[in-house]
Amino acid sequence: MRIREWQDVLEDVTERGVDPEDWRAVAGDRAGGVGEDMYLAHPRAGVFFLKTYAKNPFEVRGVGTKVARSLDDEIGSFMPERESGGRFAVQSPPEDEDHAETVSKRLETVLETHSDAPTRPQDLFDDVMEALESPAFGPMAYDQYDRPDELEDLADRFEEADDLLNAELDDLIETDEVDRGFM
Repeated sequence: MRIREWQDVLEDVTERGVDPEDWRAVAGDRAGGVGEDMYLAHPRAGVFFLKTYAKNPFEVRGVGTKVARSLDDEIGSFMPERESGGRFAVQSPPEDEDHAETVSKRLETVLETHSDAPTRPQDLFDDVMEALESPAFGPMAYDQYDRPDELEDLADRFEEADDLLNAELDDLIETDEVDRGFM
């Protein structure tokens, strides 16, 4: 298992070249420490595990790794269904001005179309992500105040990776002195 910076892992996700709408995610508070845990999974691309924290309001730091080559039925059972409420997306910036204009015109068309027709929020989200050429998006189980049960189940399933990433993240937190309180 190769532990890397979290942004390098997300770059791997964006470069996978798989169906972008088939990604799933589970995220929530990190157990016993500062930050958050997140699993990103795709049937053909595998399962990625990230641990991050906000060093300050402008900078997120963290580590991550790939924990499985594919999304099997057992791991897939911990991931949200396509029709679940929460959503996530991984974005890449436009390549240049022409690309940005093309994307903005597609986005405008999608928004006009959805304003004229009754659609579900999930459909609007999916169409917007396709217009923006998002390389990864889909349903997400997320709890901003706690840990979803699925996150606990995945942590148990990938206990070794959880321990290694916790140690790496704790080193970053200690180096950045983020674990110190204010008085």
